[in-house]
Amino acid sequence: MYKCIIIDDEELARGLLTSYISKLDYIELVADYENPIDAIQTLKANTIDLIFLDIQMPNLKGTDFAKMIPATTKIIFTTAYSEYALQGYELNALDYLLKPITFERFLQAVNKLETTEIPNKYTNNTTITIKSGYDLHKIQLQHITHIESDSEYVNFYLEDGKKIMSHQTLKSLEKTLDPNLFMRVHRSFIVNKSKVTSLKGRDLLLSSINIPVSDSYYDKVKKELF
Repeated sequence: MYKCIIIDDEELARGLLTSYISKLDYIELVADYENPIDAIQTLKANTIDLIFLDIQMPNLKGTDFAKMIPATTKIIFTTAYSEYALQGYELNALDYLLKPITFERFLQAVNKLETTEIPNKYTNNTTITIKSGYDLHKIQLQHITHIESDSEYVNFYLEDGKKIMSHQTLKSLEKTLDPNLFMRVHRSFIVNKSKVTSLKGRDLLLSSINIPVSDSYYDKVKKELF
């Protein structure tokens, strides 16, 4: 779970980023600030992995504030002014988002955090935290049988028959799961590899559960699971 803060003097911009962050279960928003000076105490008191930082602000420019931030904290600049892009990259920013920011572009930026920060991110990872509405569920990975896409949501199915719905996409979730434990077998399904018992035609069986395998994944399923 990455901890982040937002610093932007525009309320609408902070609200949009907050809504995007809420869709991801591996980023936690600690706080958002209108003024960068107000964020200093939070940075001192907490380990913040990422800052979404506006550049053009009235009291202190984001590019100047970035020079005060520890090197271990990554920065994604957010601004309506493309002329600041070069300066942002010179400060070793993780990415530079030009407003208005789409969710797809936002996702591309935060995925850079994952790929650059923790090459061994799956080591000793035995649980997953699932955000469902206002609730957080800490689930043992071994208890998940499969995951199903449901429009803008995904459903986690557990061994005990429970189902947990979370607001995120299957594509973004797939990037956070250990490929040694989980496998995409269909555009709508990810399965726990240890729960697979047989392959009958184009269906995977997880005990009594039937999961369809699409043509594009069929050869990979046979090779890796059988």
